[in-house]
This record gives sequence, structure tokens and C-alpha cells, in this order.
Amino acid sequence: MLWTRIIIIAAAGALGAALVNRGVAAYHDGLRLLLPELIGGRMRRAELVSVAFGLSFGLALWLGIPFSLASTVLLAHSLWLGTDVIGTWFPGSFEKNWRSDWESNLGLIGAIAAGALYGGLLVVGLDALVGFFERLPVRVLDSMGQLGDPIIFTFAAFPAVAVAHQYGVRRGVITFLITLLGRQSASALGQPQPDGWALAVGMGVLIVYAIREKKKEESDAGTAAFSAGQARRIWGYLPAIAVLGAIYGLACHLAIMMEGPQSLIALAQGDKAAAVNFTIARALSFIPLKTMSALATGVFCMDGFGFVPTAGLLSPNAVVAAIAGAIVMCLEALSLVTVARFLDRFPGMLRTADNIRTGMTKVLEVATLVGGMMAAHRMAPALGIFVVVGLYLLNETAGTPIVRVAIGPVAIILLGIIVNVLVLFHLYVPPI
Repeated sequence: MLWTRIIIIAAAGALGAALVNRGVAAYHDGLRLLLPELIGGRMRRAELVSVAFGLSFGLALWLGIPFSLASTVLLAHSLWLGTDVIGTWFPGSFEKNWRSDWESNLGLIGAIAAGALYGGLLVVGLDALVGFFERLPVRVLDSMGQLGDPIIFTFAAFPAVAVAHQYGVRRGVITFLITLLGRQSASALGQPQPDGWALAVGMGVLIVYAIREKKKEESDAGTAAFSAGQARRIWGYLPAIAVLGAIYGLACHLAIMMEGPQSLIALAQGDKAAAVNFTIARALSFIPLKTMSALATGVFCMDGFGFVPTAGLLSPNAVVAAIAGAIVMCLEALSLVTVARFLDRFPGMLRTADNIRTGMTKVLEVATLVGGMMAAHRMAPALGIFVVVGLYLLNETAGTPIVRVAIGPVAIILLGIIVNVLVLFHLYVPPI
């Protein structure tokens, strides 16, 4: 299984770095907006590498790695934020005749090799860290299971938060009460996934509010033409995008990699239904942002709209997962202009997507903090809560150098190190 994971992640890393090197796709939204500056010759590659490192390093270190350690599933951020930097570092040409450019060819080969090496070392390194923590007197990762429950049980609250942000607190409260009623009705009827039903009800209310916003009467033909031109650049690389989708779908089906913290935790706990719900909700929230950025820049999103993990999780076997991943990723790329026209007709959906992301982020921040406290208290009663709260407040005072959603898992890992050092010097007796 280890070699399977290494090969798949190395392949995803190699292709990811190659696509960034060619300016075809990028994972970080900020880098996707900057790549056209390099393509147009308005920014030097060294400058872009510096920006890419600044954008990616903190997220990969504080978000990707801790959540990946919480399970055997790799968070996509850990891999593709790294390949963003690798792909921009190596030289490359963005012209159609790049095959005749030897420097560009060597740069592409270097990006592929470095991306594959990074992916393989990432798997090996995380496995080594997991093995290290498991050999300590106080086993850190055993308490990580407490992190997941608050994430799964609170996720359905984000539609109400999104409604409150966009349409006012009163409507947000109404949405919350409807969501609560939907959850308890599903539970009373014996449904096995009441939280999934609650999420569906909340999203339904949110979509109704969004669609009721006034439609635009006319669309901008000039913008549509410009967007189609940028889309055609992406469509020229559909074979590579299809291969990436196949690898990604296979990785998600095999529970090797996942797109977000919520789905990762759910999958690690064996709750595939919840993981599917999370992937759908996140994909819907990112469609407008990813569509508009892709059409504005001609650079596609490394993970597409986000429906490939859904296809992978729902596939009955690995072969179907790879085929479905390729098809879904291609359809996402081919639908860019169509989606943009839909958003032009329903402007409320565009605003709603922004507020969905805000709602999901706020809910996840609270859930991981509460889960971190629960896990820390289980590992080291009293001391654990002191460490989590102290780290959270210090991070807030410092201007959140660690993203808030990562405070819970980072605090658990830090607490584990502290407790094991104290045990080594006989300054702490772990609970039985």
C-alpha cells in the first residue's frame, strides 16, 4: 500500500508541477491570477517564485501537514501548494512552439522530476512522522479522533451563516431553524445521516434566496468573447487535464488524497457519505471563483471545480474512479464559458458562493478549535485545554501566522511533544 501511495502521489506531483511550469493550471488562487503576468513578460520568474513561496509555504506547513498527520489521507494542499512553487521555479516557455526550445524542455523535465520527488518524499516523510509519534510514550495521534466529530456535526450550519452574511441575521436565523428542523425530522424518521439531510435543507434554502435576486437583463458580449478566448487556451491542454483528473479521482477513491479538511476527517473516520456531502458543498462554493479566475487568466484550477473527489468516492472500483475523474475534470474545463453565462444571469449565485466559503471557513474554525480542545483534554486533562487556548490567543495576537482552521491540529501536535518531553523528565504522569 505504501508503494501505491508513493506512485500515485508522485504522479500527481509530477503532472501538477508540469502544468504550473507551462502556465496551464495552478492550485493557489493568488498564483493563478499572477501567472499571466509571467506569461505576458510583465514579471520575472524569480519574482513569481518568491511570491509563490510566500503564498504556499504557510498553508502547506500549517494547514496541509497537520491535517494529513491526523489520518492516513493526504490533504491536497500539502501536495499542490508545493508543486506551485516547483513549477514556477523551473524555466519554461508558454508559446505553442515550445517543443523546439531546449531550455524549456529541460525546465519541463526538471519540473516533472522535482514534482515527482516532492510527492514521493511527502508520503514517506508523513509516514515517518506518524511512526515517530506512535512510538512515543504518550501517543499523540490516538487523540486526533476527537478532532473529527465537531467538524462533521457542525458543517450543516454554514448555509445559515452564509444567508446571514448575504441577506441579514434575521433570515440567517430562519435558515438555521429550518435546517435544525430538517435534521431532527430526518433523525426522527430513522435516516442514517441526519446531518447530511440538514445540509441539504440548508443549501436548499440558501439557493432559493440566491435565485430570487434580480437577474441581469443583458450580458456583456465583449467579456464573453474574451472569456471564450481564454477558455480555448485551457481547452488546448485537455489531454493533460484528463490525466490529472484520472490520477486525482483514483487517489480519492483509494483514500490516498482528499480535497479539504472536512472530507479528509470524514473519510478517515470511515464516513464516506459525509465526505461526499462535503466535497459537493465545497465544489459548489468554489465554482464561481474558479470559473472567473480561469476565464480572466487562461489558467485552469489544478483540482478543477472540485467534483473529481465526489466522482472518485462514488465510484465502485479504481478503474471507474480514474475514468470518471478524467471525464469530470474535462467537463469542468469545457463548461467554463457556460457556467460564466449562468452566473451572469444569476448574480446572486456569485455573491452566494463567496458567502458560502466564508460560512464554511467560520464553521470549520470553530469546529477545529472545539475538536482540538476535546482531543487535547483527552491526551492531557486540564493541561491540554491550557495549551490549545494559549496557542489560539497568541496566534490571534500575532496576527494569525497560523491559519485559524489549523490551530486545533497544530495545538494537538505541539501538546503531544510537550507532554512527551515532560514524561521523559518525570514531570508529568499521563492518564491511564
